[in-house]
Amino acid sequence: MLIAEKIARIEERILNACISAGRKREEITLMGVTKFEAAEKIEEAFRCGIRCFGESRVKEAAGKFELFKSSHPDVNLHLIGALQRNKAKQAALLFDCIQSVDRNELIDELNKYPRPQKGALAVLLELHTGEESKGGYADLDALFFAAESALRAGNLKPAGLMTMAPFTEDKDLIRSSFRLLVKAQKELEKRFAHDNHWDVLSMGMSNDFEIAVEEGSTLLRIGSAIFKE
Repeated sequence: MLIAEKIARIEERILNACISAGRKREEITLMGVTKFEAAEKIEEAFRCGIRCFGESRVKEAAGKFELFKSSHPDVNLHLIGALQRNKAKQAALLFDCIQSVDRNELIDELNKYPRPQKGALAVLLELHTGEESKGGYADLDALFFAAESALRAGNLKPAGLMTMAPFTEDKDLIRSSFRLLVKAQKELEKRFAHDNHWDVLSMGMSNDFEIAVEEGSTLLRIGSAIFKE
């Protein structure tokens, strides 16, 4: 099946999930997760309307997207994988958003690198909600402290939250994970009522994105459903 056909099917499923949840399709961004994917597949996805792409590794992303972004200025590139501090400078200058901010030391490190031509770097705080193999802040107290640090960081722009649900067929467990992120968003909005920084909820992947739409996701990270055979 061609990438265009896969994207069309995903779009149909997203729309049906939106109808079921009483939501509007335009509230949700479809990201193409392109880790390990060749440049020609990225180009094909772009032609099909994908404008937001996610990569897990800084070096791999630089090899594929530095030139691509120069010829496609409307592309929005996100880092969705774990980030080491020694790669923070390169990541800050390459990506439009770092989704995997999972510790305060990383906030401090990313803030060291201004982007005079691009503006403040968007960041999402990652909350651990169930997937044992993944990182993230452990609880709301840690998340609040991180939010305060990110809001003070002049070169960063807090934009929302990210999580990964457990990889399971138990839909109740997946739904519970997403609801924890929504709860965290609401608590942040209460505590920092004067700051409009928590709109993005990055949750939902190829195996669970319809549940994520039903629970309030605004950004879906879809890789295998678009690019894999």
